[in-house]
Amino acid sequence: MRLNNRALSGSECTRPSVWALLFVLSVMNLSVPALAGRADYQRPDIQPPPANNQTTEARVALGRVLFFDPRLSGSNWISCATCHNPAVGWADGLATGIGHNMTTLSRASPTVLNTAYNKFQFWDGRVRSLEAQALGPIVSDTEMHQDMDELIEELKAIEGYRPLFDAAYPGEGISASVISRALAAYERTLLTTDAPFDLWVKGDDSALSDAAKRGFALFEGKARCSVCHHGFNFQDDGFHNIGLPSHGEQDPGRYAVRPIRAVMGAFKTPTLRELARTAPYMHNGAYNTLREVIEHYNSGGEPVEGLSPMMQPLGLSTQEIDDLVVFLDSLNSINPLTETIPVLPQ
Repeated sequence: MRLNNRALSGSECTRPSVWALLFVLSVMNLSVPALAGRADYQRPDIQPPPANNQTTEARVALGRVLFFDPRLSGSNWISCATCHNPAVGWADGLATGIGHNMTTLSRASPTVLNTAYNKFQFWDGRVRSLEAQALGPIVSDTEMHQDMDELIEELKAIEGYRPLFDAAYPGEGISASVISRALAAYERTLLTTDAPFDLWVKGDDSALSDAAKRGFALFEGKARCSVCHHGFNFQDDGFHNIGLPSHGEQDPGRYAVRPIRAVMGAFKTPTLRELARTAPYMHNGAYNTLREVIEHYNSGGEPVEGLSPMMQPLGLSTQEIDDLVVFLDSLNSINPLTETIPVLPQ
């Protein structure tokens, strides 16, 4: 089934095939965008924080320390930053993450950059807020393997943490809720900075090479990338099965959250920001280079159960793949967000 970027007329919407497509799109939380101009790629406002977690300097400061503190794990070896390292695009540079007792996890550690824009968190979208996401890896048996009650008592025993918690959330003490809110407050500040593409969007025609401009035209046209990767963060908050190669039992992905066959093996569309710094790619780390990723889409994907109807051979030439890679490289921040590891409270 081929999507195009025309608005559907009333008569077209009466066709059974169109109704079927719209049902699939609604299940996948997907929309069909019109061809976008530069204005559609300007940075939007991030989703506002919840009323009980308005962003303050004290809350960000507490969350920053907690993010880098390995004492949040049961082994006292793993911090949030272990899998979301500023040095490798706030990911970990591995095909899939490494958890408690050096367990190899089944999914890649995505970058935490720009998660403040996401309507869904985790590859399968099982939670909708940064606050709900923050504690998941901490209490996971295979990831940080921490008992929350034990963590709270451990943090209460660290004298240097008390003034940080008191300043950030006066009168609330140390609790799971406060820990999750502080981590979320910090993560909302982890945003990409201007890339060459952003300068071009703002009107600087010299910011992109001719190859990158050709790549962008392909991105919105023949290569059909913008069907799922659109807007400033180059994602659609949808879930898709793109027919990735599998070396074992298929990961159900979104199906485990919403048991509907249309989303079997579907995963959240990731941002395309900072791609050069966040290899390997895909939820299972299947590909090491952007060229491999594009060649996968060019092939139409493998014929697995639940393959998205939007996957189809593209017929891209070698030159067109080259131009797409150059365009994707233009999404890397010129001055990427860095961080100094804080001195931990004692």
